[in-house]
Amino acid sequence: MGFFQRLSLGWRLAMDSLGVLRRDPELAVFPLVGGLAGAVYLALLLGGAALVVGTDPGILAWVVLFVLYLGSTFIASFFTAGLMHEARASMEGREPSLAGGLRAAWRNAGTIFAWASIAATVGVLLQVIRSDEGVLGDILAGILSVGWSILTYFVVPVIVFEDVSVTEAIRRSGDTFKRTWGETAGAHFGVGLVSILFTLVGLGLAAGVFVLVGGSPVGFLGAVAFAVLVVLVTVLFGQTLTGIAKTALYVFATEGREPEGFENVDFAHARAR
Repeated sequence: MGFFQRLSLGWRLAMDSLGVLRRDPELAVFPLVGGLAGAVYLALLLGGAALVVGTDPGILAWVVLFVLYLGSTFIASFFTAGLMHEARASMEGREPSLAGGLRAAWRNAGTIFAWASIAATVGVLLQVIRSDEGVLGDILAGILSVGWSILTYFVVPVIVFEDVSVTEAIRRSGDTFKRTWGETAGAHFGVGLVSILFTLVGLGLAAGVFVLVGGSPVGFLGAVAFAVLVVLVTVLFGQTLTGIAKTALYVFATEGREPEGFENVDFAHARAR
């Protein structure tokens, strides 16, 4: 698949994912609640770590880093699992709900925790490589990080939709990515492009607010607050669209069918090319 075909595919995936979100805006609640839970966890952890670690962190700094990765990955994966479960429900003509997604995520909480533990271990090891090997370590860690991200791209949907162990979920995730690498790259590009356009429009509006109030301190603070809100909403928007698009790709890769709501995306034609 060439660059422009991938660009076109990604744009259509993003637009159809946006259509699903318009139809069922409650899907955005999952990353919203997950983000709030993650922020609370981060604040509590860093506050406690500051009291325990002090000015000479030593080995405790790595322990704190592991716990940080573990908790943040578990929270993000838990709510992403709920989002994907309900996004699939929407694609199958059922009404999504926060309660239904949370129940599905809770049923797989043990496997999600195991996944978070593995991801946290890998994250700490990558940081060790970066800190000990200088520039070469940065390059090696970067390469390993990209490879790990590719291998585990579909771990969460495999966990929530298939009754398998975490190691089997990682293996199946890699197989699924190999079957959809072109579509996956396109989806990332499309969702990213839509998010960037949304951000630019929001920041333009913030600049307009600043100009309209004549550059006063109140106007400046209002424009900054609006810009921060735009960035936060964009992150929420992008995470939701990514979860929906990834769910659609997973359904196509594992079931060979076009998900409902993605009629503008010719998955089979894209695969053939």
